[in-house]
Amino acid sequence: MPQVSCEQASHVQRIQKTLEDANLKLASVLTDIMGQSGRAVLAALAAGETDPERLRALVGARVKASPEAIRAALTGRPGPHHRFLLGLHLGQIEALAAAVAAIDAEVERDLGPFREAVGLLVTIPGVGELTAEVVLSEIGLDMGRFPSAGHLISWAGLCPRQDESAGKRRSTRLKKGAPWLKTALVQAAWAAVRKKHSYFNAQFQRLRGRRGARKAICAVAASILTAIYHMLNDGTAYADLGPDHFRRNEPMTRAKALARQIERLVFTCSLSPAAPVSI
Repeated sequence: MPQVSCEQASHVQRIQKTLEDANLKLASVLTDIMGQSGRAVLAALAAGETDPERLRALVGARVKASPEAIRAALTGRPGPHHRFLLGLHLGQIEALAAAVAAIDAEVERDLGPFREAVGLLVTIPGVGELTAEVVLSEIGLDMGRFPSAGHLISWAGLCPRQDESAGKRRSTRLKKGAPWLKTALVQAAWAAVRKKHSYFNAQFQRLRGRRGARKAICAVAASILTAIYHMLNDGTAYADLGPDHFRRNEPMTRAKALARQIERLVFTCSLSPAAPVSI
């Protein structure tokens, strides 16, 4: 399924390139050139229609761009080779759409044993039904194959590879792992960090300043996979640890970070545990 979706996206990009070569700026007036209006215009272009006014009439009334802007965007120089390429790519996209529909029907038919697990995993922020299906197709339901969540993370390729010499780490790049699983989890992580006041958002914000956005998002993806491991292994539901998890569980680490900030302001600061408050 991910391969078919990627191939569809490639054909859409080739259609966009063909339109630009013909000086047709369809993407400037339509949010999605493969929507209903976009497909109608593309089909007409492939059939040989070049009159901007007739092409404009195919654009739906809900499009926000003005008629003049649409007419200008559809005024170009499409030639026979442009029409051929547009027809070719549209045919490929339709064939791939039929393949996706067939795959969806097959997945739905065979999803029976996994349906409960899919319903469990979609409760994780950022994990949709398709992502849950991809994850389960890659790792299965039996977590007994992995002694710990760390072993699953390593197998998925979401931890740094071992690249050391003389006790010095030469690289912190991620090791190779299951490519479709890693891609699905990273996409889920980007969706998860958009949810404010959540553990994943707090983890991302905490790591981004020190490690950069790419490494921070990979850490979030690893955390999502850790949650999936325990949910499948123990049959437990997802419970968000909350945005204050790190401050709540690492007071000394937080105190040291604040002390370093104070020292950067040219002040001295010493840390000592506070005496317990008696009531």
